[in-house]
Amino acid sequence: MPRIAGINIPDKKRIEIALTYIYGIGRPLSKKILLETDIDPDIRTEKLSEEQLTKLRQFIESGKFRIEGELRRDKMMNIKRLKEIGCYRGIRHIKGLPVRGQQTKTNTRTVRGNVRKTMGSGKRKLEKT
Repeated sequence: MPRIAGINIPDKKRIEIALTYIYGIGRPLSKKILLETDIDPDIRTEKLSEEQLTKLRQFIESGKFRIEGELRRDKMMNIKRLKEIGCYRGIRHIKGLPVRGQQTKTNTRTVRGNVRKTMGSGKRKLEKT
């Protein structure tokens, strides 16, 4: 298995798909990378020559793209900033609730700790006073 940006790329997949195993590289960016390095997107990873692998590795690790650790760190810092300033989105992150306006009455049961296997079985009981 070839190793690019600290990630083992699967052998049996097309290189276009295999590159998406790297955090921060999706299908469109994968196509762009292969176009700029003149590598056929349909070739299997195991069929790549050492020269092509080196070319690909150098292009990806050149610093043009934020991938893997750097991207994860940036994402965590953005969330940390939201939490520190105490904005609505930061508070939702702290509480572990949906941040982008999704409804919570029915769809986030597992996040709220209210798992229902059958209807009515996981419903919270009201205290009778």
